Amino acid sequence: MICRNFTSLIPKHCFSVCGEPHVSSTFSLHFFCTLNGKQTTVFDILLHKHHFSPEVASLASSHLIRLKNPEKADSVLSYFKEIGFSKPQLEKIVRYRPRILSANVEKIIKPKVKVFRDLGFSSDICAKIITGHLPIIHSSLKNSILPALNLLKELLGSNDEVARLLKTCAWFVTTDLEKNMMPNVEFLKSYGVPMEHILILFRYSPRCMLNKPEIMKKSVRKTEGIGFNRSSKMFVYALRIISCMSDEVWELKLRGFRDLGFSDTEILSMFRKAPTLFTKSMETTNAIKQILLETGKFDMSAIVNNPMCLTCSIENRFKPRLEILGILESKGLIKCWPSLSTFCILTDDKFFKKFIGPNLNQLLAKSTSQTVIGQKKN
Repeated sequence: MICRNFTSLIPKHCFSVCGEPHVSSTFSLHFFCTLNGKQTTVFDILLHKHHFSPEVASLASSHLIRLKNPEKADSVLSYFKEIGFSKPQLEKIVRYRPRILSANVEKIIKPKVKVFRDLGFSSDICAKIITGHLPIIHSSLKNSILPALNLLKELLGSNDEVARLLKTCAWFVTTDLEKNMMPNVEFLKSYGVPMEHILILFRYSPRCMLNKPEIMKKSVRKTEGIGFNRSSKMFVYALRIISCMSDEVWELKLRGFRDLGFSDTEILSMFRKAPTLFTKSMETTNAIKQILLETGKFDMSAIVNNPMCLTCSIENRFKPRLEILGILESKGLIKCWPSLSTFCILTDDKFFKKFIGPNLNQLLAKSTSQTVIGQKKN
């Protein structure tokens, strides 16, 4: 193979101030190689063989100017395709981490994939983990990936749980877990939080386990100060919310609820019953409050006693159920409305069986009559 740097043939006026050639989707031929009498480039390989757009091909090839063997990019992409990477996953690599295309498949990429496959991870999971955190490819197996995997398996108890974690938080395998994660685990255990509850944090809010230990300690004490029992499940549900909020954001939330007419005592009471309430926007919370109060069936005390109602969907839960109950009441089919707790907590199936099923004919008749009236008006 005879290679020569094509950039040496570009006139000097085509170079930018930084000394690099300008790159465009129509002109990104950085290196030419003679392969069996035929010239090829990284741009050509990406565009014609792997069918990336000119924009993506140009962007990637502009980062691979020093790549002496463009066929290496082809071997990387071909291997990823072979083990099941999808086109969007390949494009993520090409677009956001193009230097992976210069990696040695046998020495750099395959060993990482083998480690995950040896743990029983499927091709699909391997692809999600690698594209979920692309620096994995250039991380050290010995010093980073293997120690992290061993520690996570020991902590979480099974390869399935490790896979579940890494599918959404792949950066755990390139993080020094001894620095933040393990001190946080040990602190929670020493504080009386059961291990099975700590595992809930890994499943639903793994990011908080990588917080600095001083932040974790502060969050734990704040959670207990609000009134949560450290041995209860609700403690970790509240902790995952509090640990992800700065003091400023917490105060903004409190101020928002005050503006909606709730007292500090009521706000903390609601938070103790439904910590996820603090993850919702104040606009949505206010809209739900107004809808409930406008029915004339529920008051502020009902909302305070049933704060989970403020986490329900307006379109999928409140509007259809309020309409159904309104019709049933107008036809004398119910004597009184259900409590707010029953109204919100019942699943759709249970709501149907309790309120719609027994009165289905009357509801259908109402719907049909409204349709007929609407057609006559038109």
